[in-house]
Amino acid sequence: MLEPLSVATYACRRAGVTLGSCVLVCGAGPIGLMSMLAARALGASKIAIIDIAQNRLDMAKQLGVDYPLLVNTKDSLEMAKKVHTAMGCEPNITIECSGAEQSVQTGVYATKPGGVLTVIGHGPKMVSVPIVEATARELDIRGCFRYANDYQLALEMIATGKVDAKPLITHHFPLEKTLDAFETSRTGAGGAIKVMIHCDQ
Repeated sequence: MLEPLSVATYACRRAGVTLGSCVLVCGAGPIGLMSMLAARALGASKIAIIDIAQNRLDMAKQLGVDYPLLVNTKDSLEMAKKVHTAMGCEPNITIECSGAEQSVQTGVYATKPGGVLTVIGHGPKMVSVPIVEATARELDIRGCFRYANDYQLALEMIATGKVDAKPLITHHFPLEKTLDAFETSRTGAGGAIKVMIHCDQ
């Protein structure tokens, strides 16, 4: 679990998350959920998370997110307005974790002028982004690929109890059922988020 938390920690650091930050996380998969946890550990005061899957938002709620929001429109601007209404503010930092074009667009529209949009999600090679909107609103768009020197910080977050990653492990399999484990992870069957294979069983 340190690897995905390291990715999330790096993204939060690239975005400049600090005490009092107002953060939007786009995508409530493993990296999105870890980003939400890392943002909270780094001092974010308000965190919203958006996703198309209600079960992932339920997990985010269990983990303590302030505003879990279901994406129920294909209109990115409309979704951004829903974020603003729910949070009572425009997030000064958005961390995009899905790579989906619509999600990146929502990130642009939702982020406060002068804010930061950090993109972790790797989707299609070409994504249509409202660049004039981003430019006019002076957004800093920052790429994020994996992590750099963040394992120690991630380890400290878990060791000190600032982050509890255990609830993200939704499914457990013995070594003999490795193929079932990978299939569950691939399809998300049964609301799978992180799947653990135990070699000692």
